[in-house]
Amino acid sequence: MKKIIFSLSALLLLSSCVSSKVYNELEEEHADLKRENRQMESELENYRDMETEFKALQEDYAEATSERDRLKNELESLHRNHEQLQESYDALEENSSEAIAENSRQNRELLAQLEEKEKALAEEQSRLDKLQRDLESRSRRIDELESLIAAKDEKMNALKNAISNALTSFEGKGLTVEQRDGKVYVSMENKLLFSSGSWAVNAEGKQAVQQLGAVLAENPDIAVLIEGHTDNVPYGGSGALKNNWDLSTKRATSIVEILRQNNAIDPQNLTAAGRGEHLPVATNETSEGRSKNRRIEVILEPKLDEVTKLINEED
Repeated sequence: MKKIIFSLSALLLLSSCVSSKVYNELEEEHADLKRENRQMESELENYRDMETEFKALQEDYAEATSERDRLKNELESLHRNHEQLQESYDALEENSSEAIAENSRQNRELLAQLEEKEKALAEEQSRLDKLQRDLESRSRRIDELESLIAAKDEKMNALKNAISNALTSFEGKGLTVEQRDGKVYVSMENKLLFSSGSWAVNAEGKQAVQQLGAVLAENPDIAVLIEGHTDNVPYGGSGALKNNWDLSTKRATSIVEILRQNNAIDPQNLTAAGRGEHLPVATNETSEGRSKNRRIEVILEPKLDEVTKLINEED
């Protein structure tokens, strides 16, 4: 959410110096990103609710099993008592009509209790069977969700390896590829892409972005967020740029424009955002740290359409 707020703030600051068309495009893209973020948070919350419900079903199942066992024990005890009374009844039948009458009364009471216990046991068994079915259903859905998530993680790992292989020639030139939190991060320092104060991508940087685009074209189910970052040194130039945030946004947009030249990449998968100097990865107190902070980050994450569909399915 913080990222979305920063992005929206950036759009407001840029409204006075960026063309109306670019501003509107960025505003729509960030609105889409905000909606996607809310949707993913809702999906993850639904997944956590499902896990809580699954645990509750397990607890209900355990309680129902215990109650069934208790009723069975009581039923067996009543059967034994009935047998003992029947034996007493047989022994007294010849000697005492009064004892026989009492024994008959007790037998009737025991039989009535026996019928009630058998009915209660049947109802409890029915409830237990329903809980078992619910438990198995929830278990299958959780297994399916875990399988889908594992497949997404495996796909992202394969994507990371494909990108690393495609960009091998740029190793040691300020380019890194990492996988964390279910996403792939491609970080390119500005020295690989831009001249100081410029948002025009140089020849070597364009080659790196095009090679990255070739991999993205083969993965249409991946959302691509391009973030521009700067150090904390105030922009000292003049002309079209207003500040570091403006510069970071224009640089991110330049990367998007290169990726859009690849017709196999769906423009709906692309989002550009400027972060200015507000998300550093190193100290700004040294030249080396500032160099690391001046970067473009391409953040790749899987679309969760299948997971969303499974979560929203009715039992």
